[in-house]
Amino acid sequence: MVVLIYYIKHTSHEFKVFEPFSILGLEHGASDSDIKKAYRRLSIQYHPDKNPDPEAHDYFVEFISKAYQALTDPVSRENFEKYGHPDGRQGLQMGIALPPFLLNIDGASGGILLLGIVGVCILLPLVLAVIYLSRSAKYTGNYVMHQTLSAYYYFMKPSLAPSKVLGVFIKAAEFMEIPVRRSDGEPLQKLFMLVRSELNLDLKNIRQEQAKFWKQHPALVKAELLIQAQLTRESKALTPALLRDFRRMLELSPRLLEELVKMALLPRTAQGHGWLRPAIGVVELSQNIIQAVPLSARKVAGGSSEGVAPFLQLPHFSEAIVKKIARKKVRTFQELRDMTLEDRVELLTQVAGLSSTETKDVEMVLEMMPSLTVDITCETEGEEGIQEGDVVTMHVWITLKRGSGLVAALPHAPYYPFFKEESFWLLLADPVSNDVWISQKVSFMDEVVAITAASKAIQELKEVSGASLKETNASVREAVESVKSGSRLVMGKFQAPAEGNYNLTAFCLCDSWIGCDKKTNLKIKILKRSRAGTRTGALTEEGAGMEEGIEEEEQEEEDEYDDYESEYSEDEEDEKDSKRNGVVPAVGAAAESSDNE
Repeated sequence: MVVLIYYIKHTSHEFKVFEPFSILGLEHGASDSDIKKAYRRLSIQYHPDKNPDPEAHDYFVEFISKAYQALTDPVSRENFEKYGHPDGRQGLQMGIALPPFLLNIDGASGGILLLGIVGVCILLPLVLAVIYLSRSAKYTGNYVMHQTLSAYYYFMKPSLAPSKVLGVFIKAAEFMEIPVRRSDGEPLQKLFMLVRSELNLDLKNIRQEQAKFWKQHPALVKAELLIQAQLTRESKALTPALLRDFRRMLELSPRLLEELVKMALLPRTAQGHGWLRPAIGVVELSQNIIQAVPLSARKVAGGSSEGVAPFLQLPHFSEAIVKKIARKKVRTFQELRDMTLEDRVELLTQVAGLSSTETKDVEMVLEMMPSLTVDITCETEGEEGIQEGDVVTMHVWITLKRGSGLVAALPHAPYYPFFKEESFWLLLADPVSNDVWISQKVSFMDEVVAITAASKAIQELKEVSGASLKETNASVREAVESVKSGSRLVMGKFQAPAEGNYNLTAFCLCDSWIGCDKKTNLKIKILKRSRAGTRTGALTEEGAGMEEGIEEEEQEEEDEYDDYESEYSEDEEDEKDSKRNGVVPAVGAAAESSDNE
């Protein structure tokens, strides 16, 4: 830029305006006889016949002859008078709508112009680039800080209880960057008293527990209390400054929870499996944050593994109302959903004491909630059975139905102040060994993407199996119709483990609703590989069909739900990994999903 300015300043004087009177040494308005006399005089001095100098020749041709012609030839004279040159128009003249002092580069304004050019064209882009690069270097592709992923990786454990997931979640670097002001002290103390029952403090040593809680890093204390304010719906007690921090945390939560799920599903074992228990715990935490339901409400109660938590996401519902309807043998959320409309209206109005308007609100939310069915098969392409070491292909059709008839919809979340799409996680796992063999995120929002993915997957599958073009087209049409009716195809591959019978479970978990998850059992028989490589048995046995809701399993209730002990007591940590039952490498290829996100 400096060189360009220097060049312009020192070369602009070289451009000369064509002036025929000055060339011939005459004054403006000279007569024709004076013009001819001047031309003859200059011809004697510069004509090539009189002066052999090449420069004299050039000057005579380019200037003297043209000046004489411009003043004596009518056409050249007209061009000169109109355009300032005997040859006519010489270029395009343009004006710049800028103040004159900016265009005058010779005076003091030249310095102002130079500083402006350097500041706006050089320094400002450079500063913006440095800021952008410094910030982008801190984040991953999902706009989550690298420091957050490192912390999640370090604190993630295979037997992480759902009650301990919150302690890992709040260690995000994004939360640590939220300032802790001196003015936050008193409001946080008041908030602590409101949410103390949800902090899993040991009531026998309450003073020591409280002291231990406040001895944590101030940013961790603030983050946990603000999340608890969301879970307990106590955000009205926050000051304006804390409310801004509170909203910032809620805005970041879905993104951070998604990365926390991925961290739990990251291959950690020798077989390339992820961990089931912490993954379920993270999804449950996401459900509670979106619906603003306390974690303690998930304790096993009334024969339901979800406790009273699903009821509390309905409008006008409280624990007192749940106790009232429980007297009428409606103890689980699925039982409430399975009732006929007339019976449910009667129950809510006469037993629960809700008004007709409040009952309509409840019915509206129930119609928005999804009901899932999962159809899963696992097979070795082109073979009748599965032998150890085979590449097994998983096909899963997940179908979503709502009372409203919609497929794509946003969750009813009146306490979550930001836009949130429903997302589902499909996990093919062994609950006994805590291993996740295949995991995939699924969305029902974009039907076009789902149709494209399903069509491509079915077409490739049929081509590999050697099906005819007619059969392939029929299968593709059938898949498209299934997607349009609310189904999504999820496919994945894994390597068959060692010989044996495996009782797997396909979990379809929703991150926005409580009580809408689906579990489907799947039994797989792995045959021993024969020397000749032939198959000697049959393939898979699918489980006893699809279960409605989440079934009651005593072992899983002990492992997954009954563990809301104090986070700050000297409790015993269950860190031992479960036995793997002889599972060998399962190369869990990332499944091709109909909705790849």
